[in-house]
Amino acid sequence: MVFFYGLSKPTMNHRRSWPGESKFLGFVYLLPALVIYLVFILYPIFETFRLSFYDWKGFGSKPTLIYLQNYQEILQKGQFLSALSHNLVFIAFYSLLPILIGLILASLLGRRALPGMAFFRTGLFLPQILSMVVVGVVWRWIFNPAFGPLNMMLKSIGLTWLALPWLGDSTWALPSVGLIGSWVQYGFCMVLFLSGMQRIQPELYEAAELDGANEIQQFFFITLPGLRPELGVALITTVIAALRVFDLVYVTTRGGPGDATLVTSFLVYRSAFQQNRVGYAAAVATILTAIILVVSFLITRYQSKSEV
Repeated sequence: MVFFYGLSKPTMNHRRSWPGESKFLGFVYLLPALVIYLVFILYPIFETFRLSFYDWKGFGSKPTLIYLQNYQEILQKGQFLSALSHNLVFIAFYSLLPILIGLILASLLGRRALPGMAFFRTGLFLPQILSMVVVGVVWRWIFNPAFGPLNMMLKSIGLTWLALPWLGDSTWALPSVGLIGSWVQYGFCMVLFLSGMQRIQPELYEAAELDGANEIQQFFFITLPGLRPELGVALITTVIAALRVFDLVYVTTRGGPGDATLVTSFLVYRSAFQQNRVGYAAAVATILTAIILVVSFLITRYQSKSEV
């Protein structure tokens, strides 16, 4: 008995060991993902920031250190600010409008079981899973002024004056591309809100109905407060998508007509690969990255304060 008791009794020099595998082995498991993250994420970000202080024409030329001249040119010329203003316009189409549509659709599809519910959810979410290049090609055909379905439909019902060159008009090109973004983003918001509505207790709606609250009042006082975490996720995701949009603009308008749909990401591409101004493009990309980080931080901070 004394022998077994002596074995089970811990000594003063014995360090407490955590159950399971060692912490070192856990870091070994994380090492491959960390290496990939460092090589493909952090290193390109650092290299982009470093190149923003150089004047570099691309491969085959030697970079010249010019310090802050690229940033001075960005602030002095209005091209970057014009492109950024177009991104801010896209926030209304990529973020605000899809969130509003997603809330309405989630309220219609999430409260009560409807016939063909799975079909409607799948069909409404379909634009989100399509390639943006495919989306751009299809909508460019829809907006075609000569044989596009949109103008042909308008002419067939007597609205010929509304049959416009949507992507070729400097006034309508930006909202036209923005509406394509709304069509893509609302499915993501709808599915996100539908998943969040499953957390809301049905007893809250039953109690509200007993108190005489109608559907609109239930939406504003029960559904909307209950979806606050999902609203924060949707807002951050869609705002980032609006600030970094490139592929849709590239496929549909190439920033035109003129610079009517020029956005910051396309300005980076045009400066680096068409004008061979890699340093200037890196400076624009650095500022855009900083703006996205600040906006994401502010939204997250506001959401965390509102939940307290």
